[in-house]
Amino acid sequence: MEHKQNNSTADHDHDLSNNNGHEGNEDHKHSGHDHMGHMEHMGNLKHKFWISLIITFPILLLSSFMGIDLPFQFTFPGSDWVVLILSTALFIYGGTPFLSGAIMELKDRKPAMMTLISMGITVAYIYSLYAFISNNYIPNAPHLMDFFWELATLIVIMLLGHWIEMKSVGNAGNALQKMAELLPRNANLIDEHDIISEVNLKEIKVGQHLLVNAGDRIPTDGKILEGSTSVNESMVTGEAKAVKKTVGDKVIGGAVNGKGTLKIEVTGTGESGFLSQVMKLVSDAQKEKSRSETLSDKVAAALFYIAVVVGVIAFIIWLLITKDLNIAFERLVTVLIIACPHALGLAIPLVVARSTSLGASNGLLIRNRVALEKSKKIKYVTMDKTGTLTEGDFRVSVVESLSEKWSNSEVLRMMASLESHSNHPLAVGILEEAQKQDIQFPVPENVSVISGTGLKGTIEGRQLLIVKPSYLDDNNLNYNKNIYKELANKGNSVSYLIVDDEVAGIVAQGDKIKEEAKKTVDGLKDMNIIPVMLTGDNKEYANSVASQVGINEVYAGLLPQDKEKIIQSLQDKGKLVMMVGDGVNDAPALARAEIGVAIGAGTDVAIDSADVVLVKSNPSDILHFFTLAKNTTRKMVQNLWWGAGYNIIAIPLAAGVLAPIGIILSPAVGAVLMSISTVVVALNSMTLNLKK
Repeated sequence: MEHKQNNSTADHDHDLSNNNGHEGNEDHKHSGHDHMGHMEHMGNLKHKFWISLIITFPILLLSSFMGIDLPFQFTFPGSDWVVLILSTALFIYGGTPFLSGAIMELKDRKPAMMTLISMGITVAYIYSLYAFISNNYIPNAPHLMDFFWELATLIVIMLLGHWIEMKSVGNAGNALQKMAELLPRNANLIDEHDIISEVNLKEIKVGQHLLVNAGDRIPTDGKILEGSTSVNESMVTGEAKAVKKTVGDKVIGGAVNGKGTLKIEVTGTGESGFLSQVMKLVSDAQKEKSRSETLSDKVAAALFYIAVVVGVIAFIIWLLITKDLNIAFERLVTVLIIACPHALGLAIPLVVARSTSLGASNGLLIRNRVALEKSKKIKYVTMDKTGTLTEGDFRVSVVESLSEKWSNSEVLRMMASLESHSNHPLAVGILEEAQKQDIQFPVPENVSVISGTGLKGTIEGRQLLIVKPSYLDDNNLNYNKNIYKELANKGNSVSYLIVDDEVAGIVAQGDKIKEEAKKTVDGLKDMNIIPVMLTGDNKEYANSVASQVGINEVYAGLLPQDKEKIIQSLQDKGKLVMMVGDGVNDAPALARAEIGVAIGAGTDVAIDSADVVLVKSNPSDILHFFTLAKNTTRKMVQNLWWGAGYNIIAIPLAAGVLAPIGIILSPAVGAVLMSISTVVVALNSMTLNLKK
């Protein structure tokens, strides 16, 4: 075959629009982290906060604090105009994000934090504008108190709170983009004349033939027409063991080709490709997950409805009693403004900032605070096997001579010699072990593959075979089956060395179980949480690992969509699920679960699909997460009570419910209550710790 262009599939300067139909979608950019979804579209919070703060300073100096003239305040002729202009600018610049967020909430018929804040700042601005006009341009009108001071501080504090929270949890990654980048930009197309040309991946069609060179990423799903190799599918399947592929076998787009060169027929591309289907699962799961409602949103929604209802009732009653529109309007405004206290803007962000800091110092990266709130209701923790419960690194665990003629090192030497002509995953493990032990071996002769069984060849005049146990059974060769069963039950791949028709040795390769795995499973059981294993590996190995760590529920041989469906089936029963994984194949399940936990050493796709990342890749940090989440949620509830709970008393008093006995909550007293609650919230947040 004639090469017309050099292969350059290693080009990683990806453009999503060129990745075979996997266009980036902004709708998913922050999916799964929608507790601040209304804020993330509004630009740089940091810049918006600082500019708003600069505008706020002169407003604080030139206007009164709910009717109270503070020592540092002063006025001059025309200063009220300065306050009006600056407040208008602040309301538009700093308030627009909250207003647009409120519109989104109201469109969804779910008023929450953005609606409550918008109500507070809008009422404060409109009433203050009315007060300005009345005080300056309506003769003999009673002097009305404005709320420009409250408007400015409310906007600035709410911006600060959201900035603190976003800075703490970090921006959501784009899992879909990372998934698209698993595919190369170009592919080597083979035409009907066997001429190879490099073309853009989006131009490839089903049925065409492609050349995949050694070490390249496989550009599309396909079927092997020529060649044999070992394919590393770990980025796609999550399983660390490379898979041997030969003519007729299927390959997955995004997997990494080993040392062999392949000619494949394209069977799936664009929307029909395996990776594209996984991306759709992630996208759909993220959309549903993004509808999560936070505790603070629930409190804000309750305050919004209460304030509106009480405020309107107060307005009507005071208007009927006094026949004075100004008095009735003042009661309405006081109720609506007090319902949106400054402390509420800091109640959650300060706790999240403290919690995130504690988590980071203990190997936990919290990327979505909703996960903290949902943790107490988790019933199942589903876990991938490879990389989560095991190290994900297949190595030689046992090399043993079965004949007095050979030592263990001689068995390894002969096997390494024969395997030096193979690129099979097990061959790689044997060669690495020989190198580790500094064993030198001769060059083999007449090496050939025994189809479906192993290798044979000649070394130093001896006929050698490396075979599966089934070969021994088929050829009536004696071996200790108990040793084989013991090794196989521990999840090892077992091979035998035959020298001149005599079984000479055995080698076992397996994945090591993480030391912390059993402790993690036991800890979950102590919390009355059911651990479940979800793995793409074979049932026998999965059951072996599960029995050693104490997991009773095991699902093996799973594809990405299978894992996601199992989680959804548990959710359909009304159970909340946590998923722990590290591979691209775990991404749909991570996105679907109420809490997705990614292993830090896993793929970028898994990490970007998760709510929590175990930075140290230590599964026992799951237990730390539950402890941290429990303590964090408790602090959130306390702060919400301090930040908004006093409204139980303040709102009725502001409405004038005790007016018949001469008690009416003045705006000044309301301001003092707001200030006290803000200080208490800040101090309470700092007491959060990781102790049980």
